[in-house]
Amino acid sequence: MILDTIAAISTAVGEGGIAVIRVSGVEAVPAVERMFRSKSKLGEVESHTVHYGRIVDPQTGEAIEEVLVTVMRGPRSFTAEDVVEISTHGGFISVKQVLDLVLRQPGLRAAEPGEFTRRAFLNGRIDLTQAEAVMDLIRAKSDRASAIALKQVDGRLARMIQGLRGELIELLAHIEVNIDYPEHDVEAMTADYIRTQCGKVISRVDELLRTANEGKILREGITTAIVGRPNVGKSSLLNALAQDNRAIVTDIPGTTRDVIEEYVTVGGIPLKLLDTAGIRETLDTVEQIGVARSRAAIVDADLILFVLSAGNALHEDERELLAQLRSRQCIVILNKSDLPRRLELEQVLEQMPEPQLVQMSVLQEQGLEQLGDAIRTIFFAGELESADLTYVSNARHIALLKQAKAAAADAIDAADAGIPIDLIQIDVRTAWERLGEINGENAGDSLIDQIFSQFCLGK
Repeated sequence: MILDTIAAISTAVGEGGIAVIRVSGVEAVPAVERMFRSKSKLGEVESHTVHYGRIVDPQTGEAIEEVLVTVMRGPRSFTAEDVVEISTHGGFISVKQVLDLVLRQPGLRAAEPGEFTRRAFLNGRIDLTQAEAVMDLIRAKSDRASAIALKQVDGRLARMIQGLRGELIELLAHIEVNIDYPEHDVEAMTADYIRTQCGKVISRVDELLRTANEGKILREGITTAIVGRPNVGKSSLLNALAQDNRAIVTDIPGTTRDVIEEYVTVGGIPLKLLDTAGIRETLDTVEQIGVARSRAAIVDADLILFVLSAGNALHEDERELLAQLRSRQCIVILNKSDLPRRLELEQVLEQMPEPQLVQMSVLQEQGLEQLGDAIRTIFFAGELESADLTYVSNARHIALLKQAKAAAADAIDAADAGIPIDLIQIDVRTAWERLGEINGENAGDSLIDQIFSQFCLGK
């Protein structure tokens, strides 16, 4: 299939300024040249140049679209193959007409999801960590998540994994020499040497794993449920954080009947906000369903924003909910702090010792910055790590790093126990192979298929 020439729309479907159709493979330039009318002949132009012209149906001579065509010859392209990108006017009809005409050319077919990035990987331009980082960059929900993904696209994690594998392959080479040529004067494989080499790998893996929780949060976001009784300001808080009127706000209790989702960034941290129905006893059947979904959201959430109204005394329902949230990651938000206070803070402190308490007035947009500080305190010990740090955020990478660390630790234990070095070699090789699965050097076809099937079409 790598010999096929593929084509797909690489921009989002819908109306827009432009749309881009990407063509990659040995037939990319000749195929587009057959339908492109311009002063320039694509087969003769220099690489990485842009040319104005029209797309014409070769059979009828009918002009289909006014375009800009960019030619990028391999290996200096995204896929390391010859790539042609056709920039058309954004829309539905014109883009479809151009793509249909491209796919009618001999030797071309529609690209599968992620196939352009997959070709970049198979052609050796990027490794698997960089390929996965491409999707992370597309899906990034905050500036910091985007910066982390961009560093991985540039190969920062790939180089670190290669360095770790280099340490292990050096150790394997020493072991193999001792096994195969015991009569030669070769450095003896002692427990101290194995401990030193494997210890270096374990130490560096620990440095990467130290950022795993934070990296996963920045990559995927924190599922955050906004809970409380009706009319305490839950929907107003959602709208303030989203900077949009996503939820209906009225003075009528029980306005919110279902869970509303919205992605926001607070203090540089991405949150998946769930605005829930007000929790109270009700005879309304629809509202009862909403309350049940609110309680389910509390169970599934990573973080609870429990909203109280400073203008109301603590209700019995709120006391019960505070007691349930003792062991959870929870921030108590005292909203409407601009009103005369009727809620006694001591009652909150009795139910939840030393809670993260933020006093806010959502109406006046006061306290939003303090909310970001409270979230950082819970999940990042108050400070986000340096932007220069290499974060490990992918669950697959984290699992494989832990397996590699365990194998290296087994090698140390075996050396200390006096196990023969040919058996220790098995643990060292296992660690080396697990690291190879991260960057794709030891990855099987099924894993590669699974990873690239998650990509969007045209990437």
